[in-house]
Amino acid sequence: MEPLKTDAIDVDAAIGNVKQLLKEEPDLSPALKSALEVLLLLISVLLGRVTLNSKNSSKPPSSDPNRKKTSREKSDKPSGGQTGHNGTTLKKIPDPNEIEVIRVDRRTLPEGRYREVGFKTRQVFDIDISRLVIEYRAQILEDNQGKHFVAPFPKGVTKAVQYGDRLKAHAVYLSQYQLLPYKRVQEYFAAQLQIPVSEGSLYNFNMQAFEQLADFEQLSKDQLVQAQVAHADETGININGKRCWLHCTSNGAWTHYFAHEKRGTDAFDEAGILPRFKGILCHDHWKPYFRYDFVHALCNAHHLRELTYAWEQDKQVWARDMEELLKEINCSVDNAGGALGHDEAEKYRKRYRTLLKEAEIECPPPEKLALKAKRGRVKRSKARNLLERLINHEADVLRFMENQLVPFTNNQGENDIRMTKVQQKISGCFRSQDGAKIFCRIRGYLSTCRKHGMSSAQAMMLVFEGKLPDFAQ
Repeated sequence: MEPLKTDAIDVDAAIGNVKQLLKEEPDLSPALKSALEVLLLLISVLLGRVTLNSKNSSKPPSSDPNRKKTSREKSDKPSGGQTGHNGTTLKKIPDPNEIEVIRVDRRTLPEGRYREVGFKTRQVFDIDISRLVIEYRAQILEDNQGKHFVAPFPKGVTKAVQYGDRLKAHAVYLSQYQLLPYKRVQEYFAAQLQIPVSEGSLYNFNMQAFEQLADFEQLSKDQLVQAQVAHADETGININGKRCWLHCTSNGAWTHYFAHEKRGTDAFDEAGILPRFKGILCHDHWKPYFRYDFVHALCNAHHLRELTYAWEQDKQVWARDMEELLKEINCSVDNAGGALGHDEAEKYRKRYRTLLKEAEIECPPPEKLALKAKRGRVKRSKARNLLERLINHEADVLRFMENQLVPFTNNQGENDIRMTKVQQKISGCFRSQDGAKIFCRIRGYLSTCRKHGMSSAQAMMLVFEGKLPDFAQ
């Protein structure tokens, strides 16, 4: 365990020396001594925040610019794809779009008679980014009385000049999947395709997709309600300068996003999934989840990070041992094919409880304050809060041991919500509540389609054709 250091200074040792000197100094006034103790406490708290990183907290790795990068162990396998790996090597296709025949210049050949015996082929894969304008000419017939009969235009062709469905689908794909701001989408269409598209038109395309996907979103919610296991997570978002929250409920097949000004049960109730859910919900111990009548499974990735912090910063030996135990259990579960037998699970459960009993001695609850004027709950350290959670929610922490459907972490939920942070980094915020709702519904649809093996471009084309994917029929 490394001591807390900054600029090569052992802060723990320095604070310890100062505390010892304060004890040995009898002439200090109580007021000065108390002031110095408060300053030492503040220094410890502030430096504790400085030492937070992606390994001992929920901070992302991108916030650790100077983190130590461990190199992978050298493998005896050759570089590149291994035997049996499904690669993406470019291969010839039987029906090329164009065939260009290259003739032999017979003038370069020695004199003689030659006959053609075949061709040697090579294919070049390229793209042709071009504008396609289709003009429909509806025939007009006139009878003897001068009455006109006009051939009907195709469905959806209602204006003298309008955008096609493929252009709309591509614009929404760039906006909601590739997360390009409207300005950059405009520049793309103008520069690459010589097609002027206003910001208002881009918004209308997105709104059209949003309205078209209303039934799909309801289907997605119903599927998640009926799931045996689901994952939930939430993250802060900025809507027109106001702090709001984006909630995600998902599993391996479906994804639902919901934006709300609140983080707790008001948002859950309005989203309409968790109040009806009766399966097992994996989450990170956000307390409002416990207000619903379903089974819980806590994310052990969060526990491992908190245990790392308790060991490295608070010198809690039990935390190091618990971290090793949880990793050992997870490894045993993987080796067993996803779930442990009852007897083996009970052995680990006993070790878990024994370790927490020892932790109670090392990390006892805070003593009740003698001052009765001090009301409310006595403040606990982070290590003590973590210990009480592991004790009180033992079944939720260890549910992954015997239930094959329950994972060790809430990675599914965290992965599904991650691109939201990318959107916020690119755009900074949503301009309006409507923009956030559009993003949530379309992004949830695209995420779900990808989970079923459908490309995002194909999925968006179906939307503007007024169709649902086969898996949603």
